[in-house]
Amino acid sequence: MSDPTVADSLGRMLRADRDFRRYFVARIVSLGGAVVTVVALPVLVYRLSGSALLTASVTALEALPYLLFGLVAGALTDRWDRQRVMVSSDLVNAVLIGSIPLAWWLGALTVWHVLVVAFCAQAVFTFFDGANFGALPVLVGRERVAVASAGVWAVASVVEVVAPPAAATAIGVLGPANLLVVDALSFVASALAVRGISRALHDRDRHREPATVRSVLDDVREGLRFLLAHAGVRTMTLVGTLQSAAGGGFVALMVVWADRTLGIGTSGLRFGVLFGVWGIGGALAAVLLPRLLSWLGPEWLCLWALPASAVLGVLTALAPTWQLGALGLGCWGVAYSLVVVNSITYRQMVTPEPLLGRVNTTGRMLSWGLGWTGGALVAGLLATHAGTRAALVAMASLSLVAVLVAWTSPLRRASRPRRISV
Repeated sequence: MSDPTVADSLGRMLRADRDFRRYFVARIVSLGGAVVTVVALPVLVYRLSGSALLTASVTALEALPYLLFGLVAGALTDRWDRQRVMVSSDLVNAVLIGSIPLAWWLGALTVWHVLVVAFCAQAVFTFFDGANFGALPVLVGRERVAVASAGVWAVASVVEVVAPPAAATAIGVLGPANLLVVDALSFVASALAVRGISRALHDRDRHREPATVRSVLDDVREGLRFLLAHAGVRTMTLVGTLQSAAGGGFVALMVVWADRTLGIGTSGLRFGVLFGVWGIGGALAAVLLPRLLSWLGPEWLCLWALPASAVLGVLTALAPTWQLGALGLGCWGVAYSLVVVNSITYRQMVTPEPLLGRVNTTGRMLSWGLGWTGGALVAGLLATHAGTRAALVAMASLSLVAVLVAWTSPLRRASRPRRISV
């Protein structure tokens, strides 16, 4: 994290704010475990089934809960105690992920067990994410949320660089099922850290009526109205849906791509590097984000990052060797992550506190739930019938549609890039 704007500001926040330190540790530890699972689960399914479609289904099932539960999760977490939701979600997921190595040790693990856990764990995380999205602005204040988000993202991206090669190497020694113990323990550590936060992660002065079916539906409608009425949030959500479909399709086939197209297998250092370079791109994007926001503003950052993401995604899909594929992934990761983090930060900055959870989960429902899930499923079907490379090119090309949407949207009305404080 070389940019002094991010590094210095984050360092001051970590030194001065014990509660933010606990939040920060919880997110990084949990993300480290999650990265291990991102590598291990598709490998496990691929080894158990040998099927490109079932392997892609892991990615689809991890995102599908946002499509099914995102609106309700957002409405409820805006009403509930966010800290309690985050701790409970972590502990439930520790049990779910831990069931896979346990079944493996007992000789009872099946592909369907893995797929069910992938779905259920992400369903629980949908509630964690709704609470977490609203918790950070309350914890650090809106004036510091851009630096806090960028700092967490930057350090998390460093973890994403280190963890995949380590996980891929460990898979060769321990096997993917045994490696999931790391993620189960990371959930426990995250729960303990969040539990230690002393400040409230929600507005205690806001009166909350008991949740009923009618009140939850009213909350959902209120969140949807805000998202659809706000031109910037609406456009970035639509663009994010298309971008996520491209990314979901690509990630869903990465294990198959590495094995069948690039010929480097499903474990070892080269396999780990291929997964890790995406994290390098994410780290660079997080470092660049605050400065780019101050130069361009969120609207024009989205407009310029999208074409770069589209072109780099297609070039990566066409890469003839694993070295060029890794280089393409690293570069694509910068542009792709800039679009994603910019959109999330923008929603946190402009959404009123009572709506934070439901607006975020609505946006995530569309981009992550609909886009990522749909992209993963379509990619799996295309790979089965047209081949892996053709499927990757087709999915990466969806970002070109996102470019067209963005450049014909209200985002262009910001004819003079406005500077914002970070």
